[in-house]
Amino acid sequence: MTDRKDELAANLAKVEQRITDACASAGRARDEVTLIVVTKTYPASDVRLLSELGVRHVAENRDQDAAPKAAACADLPLAWHFVGQLQTNKVRSVVGYADVVQSVDRSRLVTALSKEAVKAGREIGCLIQVALDAGVSGRGERGGVAPGGIEELADLVAGSPGLRLDGLMTVAPLTGEYAGRQRAAFERLMDLSTDLRRAHPAANMVSAGMSADLEEAVAAGATHVRVGTAVLGVRPRLG
Repeated sequence: MTDRKDELAANLAKVEQRITDACASAGRARDEVTLIVVTKTYPASDVRLLSELGVRHVAENRDQDAAPKAAACADLPLAWHFVGQLQTNKVRSVVGYADVVQSVDRSRLVTALSKEAVKAGREIGCLIQVALDAGVSGRGERGGVAPGGIEELADLVAGSPGLRLDGLMTVAPLTGEYAGRQRAAFERLMDLSTDLRRAHPAANMVSAGMSADLEEAVAAGATHVRVGTAVLGVRPRLG
């Protein structure tokens, strides 16, 4: 286990340096950017080691993996972020452990989250997931709502008991006009965040950037970056 802790510590240090350098290049203070470590497919033992190394924000994208892991780590001072596409039948479970749901992209999901948050006596932070590759369906390949749908969804979240509108999230699209143009995609998200904050000033969280493109996200103005592989290593294949 010591070897694994040393490996994670070395990887974390490299990621921390990348974020520090990116902030310096962008003229931003290091404390303007929060690292969220995406622990999907990795065991609770890794989450525990990350906590010992000072990580305070972790993310998962599948409830069936996240729920038992969060339960096993309930004693740790961690904020849990749910970042995957969320089906309404998983909402009750997710509300039990997630502090923030970053993948809010439809009104039915908002209604379900509100109902379960009230029942659980919890306040859940919500990010509207923005699909910059949204086609005629108004949804993206990996979930998310088209930019034109943000305002209506944000107002719904803000007016729903048990929920708190925290801001916006995106995943750099693989198709459409922003494919391969991460910096442009993240700058577009920042413009949308500026628009959102006119009506909802406290919704200032912008979650963008992953292991491969965190520098572009920091340069654009992201407040949170979601890093998995660069910290934990190449993910094992799921059977």
